[in-house]
Parts: sequence; C-alpha cells; structure tokens
Amino acid sequence: MVDSAKRNAPILAAGGIVLRGNARPYFAVVRLRREKAWVLPKGKLEPREHPRDAAKREVLEETGHDVSVHEFLGSMSYLNEGKLKIVQFWLMRTTGAPQRELNDDIKAVKWLPLRAAIETLTRPHEKVFLTHVGPIALRSVKKSQHVRRSAGRAGKAQGRRPPVAPVGHVIAMDYENTRPNVVKALSNWIGRVNQSALRRAS
Repeated sequence: MVDSAKRNAPILAAGGIVLRGNARPYFAVVRLRREKAWVLPKGKLEPREHPRDAAKREVLEETGHDVSVHEFLGSMSYLNEGKLKIVQFWLMRTTGAPQRELNDDIKAVKWLPLRAAIETLTRPHEKVFLTHVGPIALRSVKKSQHVRRSAGRAGKAQGRRPPVAPVGHVIAMDYENTRPNVVKALSNWIGRVNQSALRRAS
C-alpha cells in the first residue's frame, strides 16, 4: 500500500518568476539543452528540501543569478513522462551580476519583457501561467518601489524592503492529458499547499 502510494505520488518541484531591472523589469526564461525548449527556471525538490529553498537553488543553477525571494505566486501542474508534476513558484529579483556558470542542462538564458517572455515559452501551460502571474509580479515590484520611495522621503530607513501583501494564486493545468479524478484530487492538494504557503508569507 505504501509502495503504491509512493509510486503514484506527484513529482514536486519549485521555481521562480525571476525579474531583473527596476524601471522596466525583464523576465528570465531558460533554454533546455536536450529538449531545446524555452521554459521557466525550475527543478525537482531534493529529499526533505523546502520548496522555497529548492526554488532559489534551481534559479541560481539555471540563470547563474543569486536572487532575493519574495511573494509566493502560485502553482501549476502537468504530466511529465506519465507522472503528475506540481511546481510552486515564487517572485524573485536578481541581486546583481551573475554568480556562476549555467547548469549543464541549460543552454541559454534570456531576459525579456513580459509579452516577449510569454511568446518565447515553448509549453502552453507555462504560457498560461506566466500570462496570469506576470502582471501580478510587475505590480508587486512597482508597489514595493513606490513604498520604498515614500519611506525615503519620510526619512525612514531605506535598507529594509517594506512588506507587500501576498499576491494571488493561479493553477495552470494541462487538462487535456489529465484524468478528471486526478484533477479533483490535485485541486484539493494544491489548495492545502497554497494555504500553507500563504500562512508562511503572513
């Protein structure tokens, strides 16, 4: 029974909606070397690794950039070699120049405006996901910059990033290749995951 549950358990992964720049932020998309697909930076969790930590690690490996991690943006799911894969995403900002070479699995990284990033992505479910969370990420960045400027004018400390309310949660699913009973179970599971992430953010 335990072995069966383990075999049917979804693959858990995490990644980042990574922005670079301030006045006009650009989004990171990466090209897989083997599949030649343009995707969002992400990867599987290591044993007992927290999804947020996995997301930051994967982004560093796939973009070369160290990042600051901000709001939880949502989850997406799709079938990967016959198994359900669930990926949680956080908003991230680069903290400077690249810190390391790209992972061997990654051929290239592009920094693009939101619309161009959506068009460049190869997989339809990732296009859907970024279409929903990209504007949320931009609004969050713009709001944090406005609050920082206001704090600076008021003579308050500028070293701290002011808190921003958690943003929305979006599920993008490849419904055509997912059985209805899996969709229902997945929706329940993701609901619990999102509630947990929301509690951690607040």
